[in-house]
Amino acid sequence: MAERPRTKTAPKPKRKKRISGRKWFYGLFFTAVIAIVCGVIGYLLIILNGERVLTENANKLVFGEASIIYDANDKEIARLSDPNENREIAEFSEIPKQLLNAIVATEDQRFYEHSGIDLFAIGRAVVKDVIARSAVEGASTITQQLAKNVFLTADKTFFRKATEASIAVALEQQYSKDEILTMYLNRIFFGKRVHGVKEAAKFYFDTDLDKLELWQIATIAAMPKAPNRYNPIAHPEDSMNRRAVVLKLMFDQGFITAAEMEKAKAVVYEIPENHNESNSDKYPAFVDYVVEEATEVMNLSEEELRIGGFKIYTTLNTQAQDAMDAQFNDDDNFEKSKDEQQVEGAMIIIDHRDGTIQAISGGRDYVKKGLNRAEVKRQPGSAFKPIIAYGPALESGKFYPWTTLANDKKCYGDYCPTDRWGATPVSMTQAIKDSRNLAAVWMLNQVGLKKGFAFSSKLGIELDDRDRNLSAALGGLTNGATPIQMATAFSVFANAGKSVDTHSIRKIDGKSNNSYTYKAPAAKQLMSAETAYYLTEMMQTVVQRGGTGTKAAIGRQLAGKTGTTQHGIKGFTGDGVKDAWFVGYTPEWTASVWMGYDRTDLDHYLKTGSSQAAAMFAKVMKPAMKNVPESSFNKPQGIKEDKPPAAITNFNAVFIPEEMRVQLSWDPFQDGEVTYQVYRKEASESEYIRFVDSLTSTGVNDMSAFPGMTYEYYVVAYDAENDQESAPSAKIKVTIPETEIIPEVPMEPDPVDPDGGEITPPLEGDGESPSPSPSEDTEPEATVDPGSGNGTGEPVPTPTPTPTPVPDDGLGANNSTNALGNSETGGNSQETGG
Repeated sequence: MAERPRTKTAPKPKRKKRISGRKWFYGLFFTAVIAIVCGVIGYLLIILNGERVLTENANKLVFGEASIIYDANDKEIARLSDPNENREIAEFSEIPKQLLNAIVATEDQRFYEHSGIDLFAIGRAVVKDVIARSAVEGASTITQQLAKNVFLTADKTFFRKATEASIAVALEQQYSKDEILTMYLNRIFFGKRVHGVKEAAKFYFDTDLDKLELWQIATIAAMPKAPNRYNPIAHPEDSMNRRAVVLKLMFDQGFITAAEMEKAKAVVYEIPENHNESNSDKYPAFVDYVVEEATEVMNLSEEELRIGGFKIYTTLNTQAQDAMDAQFNDDDNFEKSKDEQQVEGAMIIIDHRDGTIQAISGGRDYVKKGLNRAEVKRQPGSAFKPIIAYGPALESGKFYPWTTLANDKKCYGDYCPTDRWGATPVSMTQAIKDSRNLAAVWMLNQVGLKKGFAFSSKLGIELDDRDRNLSAALGGLTNGATPIQMATAFSVFANAGKSVDTHSIRKIDGKSNNSYTYKAPAAKQLMSAETAYYLTEMMQTVVQRGGTGTKAAIGRQLAGKTGTTQHGIKGFTGDGVKDAWFVGYTPEWTASVWMGYDRTDLDHYLKTGSSQAAAMFAKVMKPAMKNVPESSFNKPQGIKEDKPPAAITNFNAVFIPEEMRVQLSWDPFQDGEVTYQVYRKEASESEYIRFVDSLTSTGVNDMSAFPGMTYEYYVVAYDAENDQESAPSAKIKVTIPETEIIPEVPMEPDPVDPDGGEITPPLEGDGESPSPSPSEDTEPEATVDPGSGNGTGEPVPTPTPTPTPVPDDGLGANNSTNALGNSETGGNSQETGG
């Protein structure tokens, strides 16, 4: 019998060894023991290290190494840490309870619960940082901040942070909470070289600690986070906003009531009358600006920057700064005030070729005030017209410097702009030269607010939604723009439409590779080179004869724009100026000047406009640019120059009393084929009418002028082939004297002109116009509307030829180009406005 095959049996699975509960217990136990031992050892090491630092630095305050600032030639101009810093020690008993509460509520809410290191705060900060994927929240306790300020430099390394923590723990071991808080409040930096709450109370409020009000306490408590940004003198608005945050924290933690919070939030800070800032730096405004920029690019607090031993190399041009300081220290450059509140000013100079700031003035007696007015927003007035209206118009490609703009006195909804000019159409160039309001508003209306706002935004000036109306064309803005912003915007015009990155720091050398070197961002073409050139071409006329900024001329190529804003004082209807500007640029440098009062009221407003700002520009820029080689504005290739006919010259309007007609004449146009258009309006009328059209001769008679009426005339040349119209000629006003009614007598037939026309017959009667009685009321006059000029902005001389009868061609055209003049009963006088 065959043997049956054996069946293979599957191997039995191995049993997993179970870890007994005892082994689990011992494993966890020893792990915990090791962790505890490591923790204890680590804690002891932290304590020992902190104790060592405290022992080695007993009774010693270490600020660290002073940072040094250098000018453009690497010469030292300032040291940020000064052994004579303002400090006055306060005892714990002197510090108001609410000030202690405000500091704890703002800087370290768990101060009385932790032992130097707040692990809960660290965990919360880590979670927020992970969620935000960046460092958004710090976790340093008040004790850690004290350790950093007293014993450490500003070097940001892991070991420094570890040492800071160890010192904080050691401080908690050796000192009480009240002692730590007192040392902290005596050490903390409050900007402007002020350390400690006692000195801060005197410096910012001119009062003692025990007399501080709640809003003042909150203002002081708001500053340690960023002493420069939340400084009530340098940045009052930011300070007020941060104060509100402090008050809300105090309310949330039960230190104050809601009513107390709201009352303290509403107070507006004012610099004390006896305020006097101690500052030995030669260029304080520039230094303050550099510190502000350095803290931003280095991501450091101002205190860390000051004690970090940094070498800060700036763009300061001492020749320019000295020239600026000399003029701002000269009281004769400013209007006189009736009291101690003086007219203020600010100025900045930028080399727009590389964006380097050459000089800054924050105001007169800056060391006493500390408010950098170059960074304060003001209403720019007409200096804003190239930014909001003319710039975007040129950029659209539909308008050119020679385009004729409407200049009518009309309303746009509820907005009815006015100016001192008549309703004569005007070229864009003439409008900007004269700073005409009506033309600028009309231009912005044509361009559209959306494009105007977008153009302003590209130039770095963001407008408020409340500014979305046509008054923005005149610079009447809600928030306005700073002198630095205006200079930067005009720098783009000077830089062929390319962006300019304004900066004051070239490089910063620090320890432990904590350094910075300026690298210019890629330039952006913010507008076409053609637009920038056209704006430059037009604004050169502003500083030429007849322009509004002639006092800014410095003997080299210059373009610029003046600006003034009305006083805006409620209930006051008189004339007065709140802000006066001149912003201008050569091919090399751009500068802006602002003048006005810090606070405008019935006793404090400017009596003159932008002329003093323009004069200040010239007085500073001429010596400042003494060693800067001259260059010229670059003209883009292919620039369109299809200009309109030149304005008519030698326009005359004379009343001929013997023939009761107004005789008009002008010089013929010399370049190309044109016809002439004559405009007229009666004095009581608001708009001109086209009196004569398509005229080929250079004269015309107005036979429809009525006695006792006053008329205004002007003439333009029209190029039909290119559909272009010249700028208006001078405007002349003629008053027709009253006349008596003479009995009618027979008249001879009208003589016949040899050329087929008719000679204008005399008036019915005896052929003579009766002479008016010698009275001032009947004396005729003819005047040019102020500022009209001859189309070029230059004054037109008063003609004084002898009147001569001129034959008429039947159409009212005067074929004679002889000069016409005054009779005993008629005449004209002319004047032009700047």
